[in-house]
Amino acid sequence: MTWTILQQQPSSGAAGFLSLVPVLIIAVIFYLLIFLPMRKRQKKLEEMIRNLKNGDRIITNAGIHGTIAGIKESTFLLKVAEQVKIEISKNAVASLQPPEEH
Repeated sequence: MTWTILQQQPSSGAAGFLSLVPVLIIAVIFYLLIFLPMRKRQKKLEEMIRNLKNGDRIITNAGIHGTIAGIKESTFLLKVAEQVKIEISKNAVASLQPPEEH
């Protein structure tokens, strides 16, 4: 009886490893399809925010369109209309406005 238990243990270890293979494959696919593109977009956005300067037209995450009128360490002063300026966090910037065509 002891002999049959010892014989079954190595095969159950191999079966345990084989049952993890699909989970590992799913994790790799999930990483390649979700996390890798998300990290690339985040790095691109951070680079764009670092390169912003006065006069650039931006859109915030809240949908506010404006022109950068001042830059501080962690905020922008955003001109949204004549005589109207608001201070926003740098991480509130969603994108640059495309140039207007007349």
